[in-house]
Amino acid sequence: MVPPKAGLFFLKLIYCMYEKKPSVYKSPDLNTLKAVIIDHRTTIYIAQDLDPEEAKVRYLSRIANRKP
Repeated sequence: MVPPKAGLFFLKLIYCMYEKKPSVYKSPDLNTLKAVIIDHRTTIYIAQDLDPEEAKVRYLSRIANRKP
């Protein structure tokens, strides 16, 4: 038979395993990024110095290789 305190210890271990979520999320400034339109519903944002055609090809290849 398991002593009643063993369950509380186990719950405390599980509770300590998870980290707290950050209270503030810092979003990237979209004014400093370049918009790349993939289709009429999809727009991705890349750094100013990256090639938009390369980013579009990489995005489409990643989507094509994803499992349904």
